[in-house]
Amino acid sequence: MPLRSPFTTFLRRVIAATALIGTSVFAQSGITEVLWLGQAATRITTPGGKVIMIDPWLTTNPKTPAAFKPIEALGKVDLILVTHAHFDHFADAPALAKLYKAPMYGPAGMNQSVVALGILPAELAPRFGKGGTILPFGPTGVKITAVHAEHSSELAYKNPATNKDEVHVGGEPIGFILEMENGFKIWHMGDTGVFGDMRLIGEMYRPDLVLVPIGGHFVMNPKDAAMAVRDMIKPRFALPIHYGTTPQLAGTAAEFKAALGTAPGTPRMLVVDPGQKVDF
Repeated sequence: MPLRSPFTTFLRRVIAATALIGTSVFAQSGITEVLWLGQAATRITTPGGKVIMIDPWLTTNPKTPAAFKPIEALGKVDLILVTHAHFDHFADAPALAKLYKAPMYGPAGMNQSVVALGILPAELAPRFGKGGTILPFGPTGVKITAVHAEHSSELAYKNPATNKDEVHVGGEPIGFILEMENGFKIWHMGDTGVFGDMRLIGEMYRPDLVLVPIGGHFVMNPKDAAMAVRDMIKPRFALPIHYGTTPQLAGTAAEFKAALGTAPGTPRMLVVDPGQKVDF
């Protein structure tokens, strides 16, 4: 998908939204920008202008474009969300938190280890848990809820005193439901296998967009991910993530699209390469 100017993108979204769902985006109070940077790394800019970075693995991510590998290239970060403690989701989060003085929210157990090990001070690593909801920018700002993910969350740590690798408590993995200031909802699933309560979460929060892992091996494969999105969650849009960075993550966007199908009511798959954005 080619990069587009904000104005061109906005016009295309107006046309697409009107054709697909019969409603006008002029009723919304702005645009939500979703920039995918490879694996699960996603930068979301809210209609109110807040910048949220999710699962920031950038500097050594083989799929992150060179222009975005320096964390300073993000320009502004107001909040960091980490779904679990694995390196490919957590790696650049502490450095980002320190650079931008932005709090890093994640599983409570992970952040407790982060503070105890001296990786971040407590004020930059607030604790958070499944079912909890935060309003980091006040009562009229973005609302973020932690939901279940079926995965693990070990925190790997190289002890500077011994130069030895250690493994610490990383809490339980989570996904995030983000409700924008204008009501647009995103479910960033982090890393997960299929679980039955995906249907319940879909019914409770009715996300417009799901960022869904499809790589297989550690997460859902394209066929399972398509079933979960199409039959259980039923969003308007699906954006595949977490594939193609290692040989084990062999699932592809083409396989996901084929498995998703084209039956009436099927979520629309968004074809996005790392470094490209979609506006809503």
